[in-house]
Amino acid sequence: MGKEKLFDYINKFGFGTKTGIDLNGEGTGIIFNLDKVGNVELATTAFGQGVSVTPIQQITAVSAAINGGYLYKPYIVKSLNEPETNSVIQQNEKQIVRKVISEETSEKVRYALESVVTNGTGRPAFIDGYRVGGKTGTAQKVKDGKYMVGNYITSFIGFLPADDPQVVVYVAIDNAKGVTQYGGTVVAPIVKTILTDAIAALNIEKREGASDKKYNYNDKKYVEVVNVVGLDKNDAIKQLKAFKVEYTGTGNTVTYQSPNAGERILEGDTVRLLLE
Repeated sequence: MGKEKLFDYINKFGFGTKTGIDLNGEGTGIIFNLDKVGNVELATTAFGQGVSVTPIQQITAVSAAINGGYLYKPYIVKSLNEPETNSVIQQNEKQIVRKVISEETSEKVRYALESVVTNGTGRPAFIDGYRVGGKTGTAQKVKDGKYMVGNYITSFIGFLPADDPQVVVYVAIDNAKGVTQYGGTVVAPIVKTILTDAIAALNIEKREGASDKKYNYNDKKYVEVVNVVGLDKNDAIKQLKAFKVEYTGTGNTVTYQSPNAGERILEGDTVRLLLE
């Protein structure tokens, strides 16, 4: 690409400048001045060393990369209201800063980031049926001008649905203890939990055309729950051998099951039966 094109995109995505968010004390991050960029600075910037960005810059830039290419000015407060009448005094509206990339490029980025979650290092963030995209991060920390050993900032940025993004979440953890320090293993499960709550809060529906997760040998797999309503209790338990089964009632015939038939849950999860 060369340094001119690379740093042109870095600037267009908003790195090195304040986003203008309605919070005090926003930083600009640290980006090399173009006239001081040589081959070493060009290489290290390309894979993220020697530079520093703020979380809100990261969120804003990734949003532009996946929303069709539009960089928006972020805000926290939707509106300021008069306390007695609740009339709106000031309201924040969507504000486009610039168009950074084309819709076609943005679509390719969404596809690539979804593949990270289905086939790559972000698989712990996979949510069955909801098309999650994301990217891991593992950043070395600097002390006294040198990179530290065994001390990292691990991170994960995830979004859904990957074909029509509505929610994006960024989480970073400083020097996680007692674990292998990778963004995928440490942070992706946390982001998955937040995205799962967002699905419920925003009533996000499952998506068609979602790719299945590529499993490792030690991964739990999603398994479809079969219909056992009407079956004898013992036959139902045999049909549900991939799951933990709990049941209530005094009878011997299944009259209700949860989750319903056709739902996909992780093997070993609980299926509850009502017997009459």
